[in-house]
Amino acid sequence: MNIVLLESLGIPDSLLNEYAKPLTDAGHCFAAYPKDTDQEVQIQRARQADVIMIANMPLSGQVISACEHLKFIDVAFTGVDHVDLEAARSRGIKVSNAAGYSTEAVAELTICMMLSLLRNVSQVEARCREGKTKDGLIGCEIMGKTVGIIGAGAIGTRTAKLCSAFGCKVLGYKRRLTGSEPSFMEFVSLDELLSRSDIVSLHCPLNDDSRHLINRDTIAKMKKGAYLINAARGPVVDSNALAESLNNGYLSGAGIDVFETEPPLDPEHPLLKSKNTIVTPHVAFASVQSMEARAKIVFDNIKSWMEGCQSNIIL
Repeated sequence: MNIVLLESLGIPDSLLNEYAKPLTDAGHCFAAYPKDTDQEVQIQRARQADVIMIANMPLSGQVISACEHLKFIDVAFTGVDHVDLEAARSRGIKVSNAAGYSTEAVAELTICMMLSLLRNVSQVEARCREGKTKDGLIGCEIMGKTVGIIGAGAIGTRTAKLCSAFGCKVLGYKRRLTGSEPSFMEFVSLDELLSRSDIVSLHCPLNDDSRHLINRDTIAKMKKGAYLINAARGPVVDSNALAESLNNGYLSGAGIDVFETEPPLDPEHPLLKSKNTIVTPHVAFASVQSMEARAKIVFDNIKSWMEGCQSNIIL
């Protein structure tokens, strides 16, 4: 089979070669390319592919349709909203993801953002570099705060557990309760979570229900002076509405790792100019450990699929 990796997995070449070796030893062809979002380039590289591997680079229906031999799309990412699943479904192409690889990485950066916002880390660092003092920038402790977690999958639950360890009261919201929810979270309605939380942290997938879930109306239901963290998907938040609430002082701060498009961002993006906003270029998922974990998962996905027992099934 022809297996084509269309973007880097963020691991050393030596480790990539180690993971690919069992495939090439078995007579399969493996080719790895640097990321290129030009669809014509993608088609040229993957036209003969039986298997396409990507991370978070968009894979359009045009590319999928042009690859006549394509049977399996292996996504080195948790979310798959950047893949045209309808195009894959119409062709009977199987799709797997790398669920679970970045749970710890995302949860830890989320906590980092919470602590940095509460303790004014960006501002006091700037003061120190300018030869000034902390005057007027005394921060708050996270202990005793109420944290609302929207989306209680693996990442949301891990974030909740870390918040609980810091002494926070943790509220949770998800669309369906199963009866097996963790005891360290109190599950409430979305409106109640917004109104009670000092910090709201987003960990939900992007779908029709969650797109612009955080908007002018839902922000108005949040506590005045609350904080928002988004390490989920950019379009879950209406960036203009959030920037407005930060600039007028209704919300005290935000930590944003994801945007409507992948960085680099337009310099005029509203959240690059809003008050007390920590912005990172979609890095929450990326740690040395998580990159190695996802590479192993996606190569294991290929092995399982070839053996007729597909794992991490999306389609």
